[in-house]
Amino acid sequence: MALDPRHGVPSGSYGHLRASTADRERAVDVLKASFAEGRLTKDEYDERVGEAYSSRTYAELERLTADLPAGPLGALSPQPTAAAALQPSGALPVRAVQDRTNGMAVASLVCSLFPGIPALVAIFLGLSARRQIRQLGGRGVALANAGIVIGATLTLLAIIYGLIAVV
Repeated sequence: MALDPRHGVPSGSYGHLRASTADRERAVDVLKASFAEGRLTKDEYDERVGEAYSSRTYAELERLTADLPAGPLGALSPQPTAAAALQPSGALPVRAVQDRTNGMAVASLVCSLFPGIPALVAIFLGLSARRQIRQLGGRGVALANAGIVIGATLTLLAIIYGLIAVV
């Protein structure tokens, strides 16, 4: 697999430029994928990895990966994505959507740490966050669960304390 500007590591007229540690690591990642797929023998892999770590320029790294396909790691880019592999070379880059932590789940956990009304609110926030995560996706189920459990525990303790204080 030849390294080129589309993949974050220039070739051609830029081959004389010095490679960074990150560039060498990306080349080693391609070599690892090729070894795992059976494209390289153990001896070839060991030799090329040694050369990759001692490479100084893009041209030297390109020589090590020129005969290998990108493999499951995608091209040698800082952030390989599956969408980029399917994208025509002239198209604008597509960013992968990252799942965000549900804000209600975080609020549920924070509210659960305060006894009284905030602990009650934490239970409802946690239940709402779990429903949103189930419907829309995202992260934060563990935070929502923790908010529900802690909020319910503090609420229960407050009720018990209130009953004991009255008696």
